[in-house]
Amino acid sequence: MRNRLTVLLCLLPLAGLAQSPVEYDISFDNAAHHEARITVTWRDIGDDPLQMRMSRSSPGRYALHEFGKNVYNVWVVDSEGQQLEVTRPDPYHWVVSGHDGTVSATYTLYADRAGGTYSGIDLTHAHLNMPATFMWARAFEDRPITITFFPANDDWKVATQLVGTDDPFVYTAPDLQYFLDSPTELSDFTMRSFEAGAGDNTATIRLAVHHAGTEEDVDAYAEMARKVVDAQIAIFGELPAFDFGTYTFIADYLPYVAGDGMEHRNSTILASTQSFIEAEFGQLGTLSHEFIHAWNVERLRPADLEPFDFERANMSDNLWFAEGFTSYYGQLAMRRAGERSVGDFAEAMSFWVNTVTNSPGRNFASPVGMSRQAAFVDAASAIDPDNFDNTFISYYTYGAAIALALDLSVREAFEGRSLDSLMQSLWRSHGRSETPYTQDDIQTGLAEVTGRPRFAREFFERYINDSRLPDYNALLESAGFVVRKTSPGEATAGPVSFEFDGKAAMIASNTIIGTPLYEAGLDRGDRVIAIDRLNINSQQHWDSALGRHEPGDTVTIRFIQRGVEREVELTFDENPTLEVVPVESAGGNLTDAQRAFREAWLGPSDS
Repeated sequence: MRNRLTVLLCLLPLAGLAQSPVEYDISFDNAAHHEARITVTWRDIGDDPLQMRMSRSSPGRYALHEFGKNVYNVWVVDSEGQQLEVTRPDPYHWVVSGHDGTVSATYTLYADRAGGTYSGIDLTHAHLNMPATFMWARAFEDRPITITFFPANDDWKVATQLVGTDDPFVYTAPDLQYFLDSPTELSDFTMRSFEAGAGDNTATIRLAVHHAGTEEDVDAYAEMARKVVDAQIAIFGELPAFDFGTYTFIADYLPYVAGDGMEHRNSTILASTQSFIEAEFGQLGTLSHEFIHAWNVERLRPADLEPFDFERANMSDNLWFAEGFTSYYGQLAMRRAGERSVGDFAEAMSFWVNTVTNSPGRNFASPVGMSRQAAFVDAASAIDPDNFDNTFISYYTYGAAIALALDLSVREAFEGRSLDSLMQSLWRSHGRSETPYTQDDIQTGLAEVTGRPRFAREFFERYINDSRLPDYNALLESAGFVVRKTSPGEATAGPVSFEFDGKAAMIASNTIIGTPLYEAGLDRGDRVIAIDRLNINSQQHWDSALGRHEPGDTVTIRFIQRGVEREVELTFDENPTLEVVPVESAGGNLTDAQRAFREAWLGPSDS
């Protein structure tokens, strides 16, 4: 879809003459009960049985999602309105035989989760993720598409990356891939727009916000978004060539939606349960992350995600780059735009550095290996417990930590070069042409940018294909930051969450390998009764027990494990949690060299 999309768009009128478009109608007469009624019609399809499908995956997601479970009341007719025979060989597949070359299928969709992956319908809006909403048919994926929306309320408008027509409720798409990649919001949203880029490289950026706030809130948010967009253009050197010269942020900030963000080719979905005021405009972080994806993922795209398969989980070795580097730049762009302070960026670095330093997950897989786990963790659904607390580090976090290390390493060793240089190089070699990349292409790009193939090879060997830990202390020192423990001298039994019943403290999550609780043999589901003579039946009691001791102290912990009361010795450790802070906040002095390095990296100092 991505390499031939421009050609398809140019040929769309001709394609419509050569083959009948697939026609969709969607109405919302029962929106109060989260239902839509959808009709899809295929014409001139020959004699073979029609293979109708509901998707099992969605753009930007890597796990399976069984969208077919919310489809019912399926009714299929031919061109004369005669009911047709339908078989269902599996839960997401309907086969229609005996038709006359035209098949029209009508069905009900239940949808009550407005976010990046699913759809949500009620009397205030219809928030549609297309794979979660619309049937499609094998062998007709290349046909153009027309869709007509029948809004539930007179004040509803349409926000989408689909191609508009003279009718404000009729839209088109060049093919199925583009259609399924085009989320749509119908509501009484507020629209803002601004121009971005310069010269011939410009686009209209639209912000459609469905919320319960004020017009002034949207004005303030749009201005923040404009600054972030400008900062991101500077990272890559230019805007992507959006297919219709427009990019649309579709935002739902309402208490009854599902918090999420999801990138698409010329748009993104943003959802939060908080208002602008409640979140203090914290929604900007998701907006920044998702807009980076307009370059990194939507056009600078991993080869192992091409073509995207709507019928299976999609695995990539490169999510540490596609998602992790995007997470890094999402935070960095807000800082450079002046919408986050140096201290705010230090908090983001603290999370990345602490996670990769202290998580036992590094003993189980490299960033590449973590990327391969996406099908199990990317909003995947399962009811059996897992051990991901010990074996997994999010490729978002791990990749961001690697991006931080690489950016600082390149800036330190190669004058005038940075991670920005690599991103611009990869954009020129693979992004503009939408030529899918491999991991070797990223390594080659790093070698070319630095002029040091050995540097690139060793970095990938150590930190991408292996899970060695960069020296963040030394790297961050150049920019005037300090890596330190948050609570030196504080005793800990390890990170743990409890559920209390007034009698004991039940461990609610897996204990972490190497921590005192783990070494003592306690795990999820165990009920802690006492430490020495102090009963533990509240968080206050647990905190009090730890506060009485120092690292290295040994206590007796009494607990119930699978119905058996046990008593063992537990030796406290020092709390290993790390934070990154500006040297001046740690009581030191920022040198002129450190200030220059920091400002070249993060932008001007806080005013």
